Amino acid sequence: MRPKPHIYTRLWPYTRLYIGWLLIGTVLALLVSAMDGAIAWLVKPAMDDIFIRHDMLMLKLLPLALLGIYVLKGIGRYLQSYLMAAVGERIIAKLRRDLYTHIQGMPLSFFADLHSAELMSRVIVDVGRLARLSSQVLVMAIRQVGTIVALVVVMFVREWILTLVALVAFPFVAVLVRIIGKKLYKINKRAQEKIAELNVILQESFAGTKIVKAFGREDHEQERFDRVNRRLLDLSLKDARADLITEPLMEILGALGIMGALWYGGYQVIQGHMTPGTFFSFTAAVIMLYGPVRHLTRIANTVQQSTGSVERVFEVLDMPPAIVDRPGAIHLPEFHDRIEFDRVSFQYSGAEEPVLKEISLTVRRGEVVAFVGLSGAGKSTLMDLLPRFHDVTSGRILMDGHDVRDLTIASLRGQIGVVTQGTFLFSDSIFYNIAYGKPGGTPEEVTRAAMLAHAHDFIIATPNGYDSEVGERAVKLSGGQRQRLAIARAFLKDPSILILDEATSDLDAESEFIVQQALTDLMKGRTVLVIAHRLSTIRNADRIYVIHDGQIAEVGRHEELLARNGIYQRLYGLQIDPKRADSR
Repeated sequence: MRPKPHIYTRLWPYTRLYIGWLLIGTVLALLVSAMDGAIAWLVKPAMDDIFIRHDMLMLKLLPLALLGIYVLKGIGRYLQSYLMAAVGERIIAKLRRDLYTHIQGMPLSFFADLHSAELMSRVIVDVGRLARLSSQVLVMAIRQVGTIVALVVVMFVREWILTLVALVAFPFVAVLVRIIGKKLYKINKRAQEKIAELNVILQESFAGTKIVKAFGREDHEQERFDRVNRRLLDLSLKDARADLITEPLMEILGALGIMGALWYGGYQVIQGHMTPGTFFSFTAAVIMLYGPVRHLTRIANTVQQSTGSVERVFEVLDMPPAIVDRPGAIHLPEFHDRIEFDRVSFQYSGAEEPVLKEISLTVRRGEVVAFVGLSGAGKSTLMDLLPRFHDVTSGRILMDGHDVRDLTIASLRGQIGVVTQGTFLFSDSIFYNIAYGKPGGTPEEVTRAAMLAHAHDFIIATPNGYDSEVGERAVKLSGGQRQRLAIARAFLKDPSILILDEATSDLDAESEFIVQQALTDLMKGRTVLVIAHRLSTIRNADRIYVIHDGQIAEVGRHEELLARNGIYQRLYGLQIDPKRADSR
């Protein structure tokens, strides 16, 4: 497992937006570095002129010079740190936004392949690692490198032979950083995967709390959590050991260099070949040098710890969105004629067989067309193709004579309203969930939509009316209430085309009656495509298509299909009288 080459060059498009800020920050960092070099340089005149020659002028000037250096260093350090940190945070914010926008543009099949908790881990945890990286690298790296250069210059100017002796440990430091960096990359790559796995377990156990308790599986879920948590702990400890061993080893290697410098420099002073001021100026530079070197090794470790996260973020960004507007896509202002499925086939990525095969049908404006069949026959997939939740594998879908792939996604989906069996409501207020159907919807429009959906009475009976919170997964509402809010949302959108995907299949008789009334009102004057589970609800459909094994097996009105003694008649018999159907 090795990091992809030049993975960090992928961050350049984000970095170049702030190139001016980075240049100013670089100048400030070099100013701070120069001040560190100046401090080491002043040690020689302080020793030789003040303590040996007793120069009173230097006694007055040097402390003032030292104070001025520290003031400049402090101001420069603060401004550089803030500027670089601000750039880093802005880069991360834009990257996080681009990642979220990219994920939102992916087809439904993408979300079937990656767990939602895994995606959340990449958006929050992995990008958070990048924030840590940017805050440390952008703030510290230039300053530390500049400080090292400034101090090494001072050392060479003071005594070049002594400098070579002091820097003898540096090649070993580079080897050490490389070895530990590789280890940290591998550990953190696995750790990020385990964090994502832990997020999946948490999301599922919290979302399925009722099922967990109903089946008494608390111990099982605890064991699942503990297994991943223990592995994550092991990886975290390995990471800490590898990371923290760097500094002690650095200090030991640094001590070897300082020991050699002290031995050689002390000998030169004793022999009279070097002044004490020169020696102490050099020694101060050496001691100051190992601080920046140590910081650089920690930065190198941070880079390796974060590389896996960078790869995981760009792994998602590199997945091309399968459904986007074509160049020159047409804006369709209003649907007014017909929808045509022309030899449409569809096959999921990685599947061996197509789900739909050569489907051809026409739906005219104002018609109510139903689709029935056994579970897994392909009814929902067929409906998902119209708003381009997926794109056809072969064939085409036409709306008013235009291939839907030639229309802008916004104008296409703007014509379509969807009410599904698995109604999703946001963890927000009732008003927010209804108003979601129309950006900028007024309170009057929302109330009218709720009345049309037969939802107004139960809404005003809640403690806070339209401001009442529905809770996570709308747990505070019944199934029928959730469906009526979804219908109200569709009323507010006022679409030309309506897709009803088994919208009443999970409701009790009373709730179904109320919801069916709301749906009947919603269907008036619209083109409706119904996926029906209960065949009694589609008696009056203009046309019924029986989907079997991904193909159209039968087509006709309710009475016509019953008279054929085919698949539809058998399905109807199973619902009306299962025993009689079985005996046949």
